[in-house]
Amino acid sequence: MERREQLLRQVQEDPSALVDRLLELEAENAELKRQLFGAKADKLSAEQEQQMAQVVGDLAEQIQRPPPVSAEILEQENPSKSRPRRLRHPIPAHLETLTTVLEPAPEEKVCPRCGPKRRIGEERSERIDLIPARLVRQVTVRPKYACHCGQCGVAIASLPVSLIPQSRLGLGLAVFILLLRFDDHVAYYSLEKIFRERHDVIIPRQQMVQWVEQIALLLLGLCQAMWEEMKKGGYLQIDETPVKVLDPEIKGKAATGYLWFYSVPHGDVIVEFCSGRGQEAPKKRLAGFQGTIQSDAYDVYPCLERDLPGLRRHGCLAHSRRKFYQALRQGQPEAIWFIGQMRQLYRIEDRAREQAMSWAQRHALRVEHNARALWEAMRKRAEELNPKLLPKSTLGKAVHYFLNEYQPLTRYLEGGQFEIDNNLVENAIRPSCVGKKRWLFLGHPEAGWRSAVIYSIIVSCRRRSINPQEYLTDVLSRLPSMKASEVKNLVPACWKPKSTDTS
Repeated sequence: MERREQLLRQVQEDPSALVDRLLELEAENAELKRQLFGAKADKLSAEQEQQMAQVVGDLAEQIQRPPPVSAEILEQENPSKSRPRRLRHPIPAHLETLTTVLEPAPEEKVCPRCGPKRRIGEERSERIDLIPARLVRQVTVRPKYACHCGQCGVAIASLPVSLIPQSRLGLGLAVFILLLRFDDHVAYYSLEKIFRERHDVIIPRQQMVQWVEQIALLLLGLCQAMWEEMKKGGYLQIDETPVKVLDPEIKGKAATGYLWFYSVPHGDVIVEFCSGRGQEAPKKRLAGFQGTIQSDAYDVYPCLERDLPGLRRHGCLAHSRRKFYQALRQGQPEAIWFIGQMRQLYRIEDRAREQAMSWAQRHALRVEHNARALWEAMRKRAEELNPKLLPKSTLGKAVHYFLNEYQPLTRYLEGGQFEIDNNLVENAIRPSCVGKKRWLFLGHPEAGWRSAVIYSIIVSCRRRSINPQEYLTDVLSRLPSMKASEVKNLVPACWKPKSTDTS
């Protein structure tokens, strides 16, 4: 009743404020419903495409500037094309071949008139099959030899270095567990069930957790070597994602931790687990780093730019564009023009990527197509609209974000090595996001660091088109007997398969 009376007084005192709040809540509710049940991609309908082209042309005349790019750049993102018939892919030649010969019945191979039939040819048919994985007991026998006189001692072969000392874990099983847990995102509970039901072997999940911790310690040196090389490049993209954690000190609910992702575009990725989302973790990680970071506008990142000398931040256009798409979905057509201008900027980037341009060529292409004029036009239009918009409306929030981030957003124009957005590091986050929907939470805060280490290795391999199974099998066979100074030769950027390794 008190809340009801309070709302009634607010309506009487300032009806417009309550209406604005109602509109804001309706917009938030609609956006939450879209995230749950609607399309995830930011796309325009055919009608919106036509409207956007018209609005872009009208506003270009109003600001007395011809369109900076040809009309073809405004064509639909997904033009309708007749799809060619899908061709059947041949079976890869490297697969092991098992041949089965099916002979006719003996009586069919004999002619009653002329006797045995002669072979005149054959017909072949192929299919892909799978031999199920199986667990084996690997026994190593080392014979002992001694002389009759007993003066020369006993001769015995030295035991090969094991992955984990005093452990029964074999290399193949270790790689199998790592990939199922961190690449296929299977929970430890499900792994235990798979071993028990399909292989009739009991491997407790607590045992698997201990094995993974020991392996993560081995791989930690690789991550440190990767990070040292990443810092030398002077350009990192950063983002973070929450993850649920079962903390014994918090009763009754799961705590929230964060995985921080640091990546070089098209290069290595380092993942770090932290219990909070504050600036302590990235500030410690980036201490001594000189160069550029690219991120969204989350408050921590501008603070890092302010507090760490030699650090400069670039913004992410994808984050700004999403806010304008959200405004358009809420029925605010003014957002179409901004989306059209941003599309032209992305067409320039697409052309550079399709033609595999160098950094210098990409920078020249941006200058040629007058990308900076597109940005200036958007800034001018946003400044005109800003006083007319409600600050809490979706379009008001989009314009406010754009104007606040304008300088960081346009800094990518300074050099061809810089990306227009932060999408590459967001793509690196996706595997962990898929994983946490399956295994739901980390079992303990101490599990965070080892998950981060293994994710770093697997995602970095994927970025370099390296098969994680081949990489982990080879690297884990070498690491136990390597010196610390030699570890840097096994990072994904330097690794070569054994067949081509001449070291």
